[in-house]
Amino acid sequence: MLAQVITTELSLPWFTVNALAFIPTKEARSEWAIFTHGYTSHKGDCLNWATRMSEAGVPCIIFDQPGHYLGSFNEADSLEDFKTHLHELFSHAFERLKLLMEQRLGVGNFPVCQSIILAGHSLGAYSCIRASELETFKNLNRVSVGIGIGISQHQSTHLFETSFYEKTLSIRRQLVSPALDTKDVFGWLKKEKENMSVSGQRIHLITGEDDLVVGRGGMQAFVKVLEENCNSVTSEEPKKLPHHEPGSAAPHLYAFLKNHFGWK
Repeated sequence: MLAQVITTELSLPWFTVNALAFIPTKEARSEWAIFTHGYTSHKGDCLNWATRMSEAGVPCIIFDQPGHYLGSFNEADSLEDFKTHLHELFSHAFERLKLLMEQRLGVGNFPVCQSIILAGHSLGAYSCIRASELETFKNLNRVSVGIGIGISQHQSTHLFETSFYEKTLSIRRQLVSPALDTKDVFGWLKKEKENMSVSGQRIHLITGEDDLVVGRGGMQAFVKVLEENCNSVTSEEPKKLPHHEPGSAAPHLYAFLKNHFGWK
């Protein structure tokens, strides 16, 4: 058994979400990880990432986005609250992971967390980068990994809003709270990425060449925005990593982190 998997909830005044913590059964590392998924999906997209982290002895927690029905049936009643407080779930997830580590392993029986890995897919990638500036993480070494994220260069509308994806979108918009409708979320997220104000962070982006949602040049455009804000940014573009298969990023995520932290 690579890890004990523990079901839990994360609650903020504005929403409650489901989460899964992975407590390594081997000696835990001082690097911990927090992951979340993209729009209309669920935490299962991050399962491969968490499994790979568990193999390496990294304590990890993955959580659902608020108002995403594939993860849980809890609502997000306000788009403004979602936009303002979504990234704060990373802070709550960290505190919950610490508590669960103490309960399962005993206080003092595992290394103190020194580095935090914040990663997400698409919408989750945006929120993990925002979370890197939270007060909770200010005394930790931080690295954010954004998977399947960029600023589209070739479309005035989101790919999912085109006629080709019209039928798919009619289903997808029913998989989230009414307050999180695509017509509002897509426009907001695009503007947020174009005007990202996070600065002074270590950020790594992973987006596939075949990611049609991000599109050609999209990741590079986002890299430029991040670098202009004095972030330290690297990126990679695997040939095969379609937007709807974020779990396939696990080996790329692990390879980057292994090199970044010097894991043996």
